[in-house]
Amino acid sequence: MLWRFTYFLLWQIAGGGLGWWQGGPWGAALGAAIAAWAWFVWDLLRGARVLRWLRTGELSRAPVMRGMWGEAADRARRLLRLQAQEVQSSQNRLQEILAALQATPNGVVLLDAQGHIEWCNQMAASQFGFDAQRDVMQSIGNLVRDPEFTAYYTAQDFTHDVVLEGRFSTSSRPVRISVQLHPYGDGRTLLLSRDVTALEQAEAMRRDFVANVSHEIRTPLTVLMGFVETLQTLPLAQDERARYLGMMSQQAARMQSVVQDLLTLSRLEGSPPPGMAEWTPVQGLVQRCEEESRALSALLAQTQQRPHTLLFPGKAELLAQGDIAGVPAELQSALSNIINNAVRYTPAGGTITVSWVRKDDGSATFSVQDTGPGIAPEHIPRLTERFYRVDRSRSRETGGTGLGLAIVKHVLQRHGATLNIQSTLGKGSTFCVTFPVNRLRAPAPQALAA
Repeated sequence: MLWRFTYFLLWQIAGGGLGWWQGGPWGAALGAAIAAWAWFVWDLLRGARVLRWLRTGELSRAPVMRGMWGEAADRARRLLRLQAQEVQSSQNRLQEILAALQATPNGVVLLDAQGHIEWCNQMAASQFGFDAQRDVMQSIGNLVRDPEFTAYYTAQDFTHDVVLEGRFSTSSRPVRISVQLHPYGDGRTLLLSRDVTALEQAEAMRRDFVANVSHEIRTPLTVLMGFVETLQTLPLAQDERARYLGMMSQQAARMQSVVQDLLTLSRLEGSPPPGMAEWTPVQGLVQRCEEESRALSALLAQTQQRPHTLLFPGKAELLAQGDIAGVPAELQSALSNIINNAVRYTPAGGTITVSWVRKDDGSATFSVQDTGPGIAPEHIPRLTERFYRVDRSRSRETGGTGLGLAIVKHVLQRHGATLNIQSTLGKGSTFCVTFPVNRLRAPAPQALAA
């Protein structure tokens, strides 16, 4: 400020001196006045230049000058640069938050006080059929027309969620979306959505599992209690007592089979995957399965008119398949379950064909093809669920517990294998198990020579 005052005095002294030289005392006074006005106009122009720049706020066009206006311009430029950096930092932070919201597996929609969409992530757009660009500032009530959501939004009670049917839901593959609104800010609302299809299916499976276990245990237990009461209250002949005790033994064995299969499933789910240290010859594995299936077929042939035709690969063909890594008991249990199911459900005189084929990529496929009644397409995805039966009465006649294919699924998953089921009603079914190449190895030369 002192320099500014000094500069002003120098202008007046110069103007007064020039005026004195030209016109004496009056000239000096006039020169000083003209110099003061000239300095004022010049200073006003400098201030106008700074003000014009401040109105645009472009850092690249900041004026370069000295004096008070120059210092004001420099300070304003620094403040604008700092403000621009803060704005850019805020923009970057906002983009990071939006990117995080885009990456979340849940749907996120930001609504203003009137229920208009301000922003939504791609998951929400997919779940509700929004267009993230086109539907900005559209009313959520106009885009989500589910009556349950409309009632939920109108009631303004957001302490709980509402479960809606997903846009891709079908009768065979239902999709369920949980939606909950969370008020925030000045009347705004955050809509969160998540796919709860798997949770609802798991809850349904849990309920079905408890109900099925209770039913599977209760039915033979009721029979047992009835026989026990009969034996305790009625004087029976020896042959009648023997017949009742035989039926009691059958029901007890049925309950024991259910419990044993449940324990097997529990052990499989809680055990680590099998290693690669134990190798089993494919020939021995399939041969033991063949012995079990032929014994079962012979047992069923006692009540049927004609026996089954069982076709298995020859010994030499199986020897050429080499070895498989895994737990032998688990592998035999899984493969035997598949074959025995084919034997149980194939009518008398039917044919069951078993094969083991090595593919070009090194993997191997174990397949069981039968000429049974076949399975309807809607049942195939659920065959490996616990206690799931296509025909409950038919399953109980064959002595199954409803857990065989569930055990098969867990054993195959532990060994990295996959199960594929193909079936046509009235023409039979084919169960194919594909083992990965890392669990297979070629046979030793001495094994082939033997």
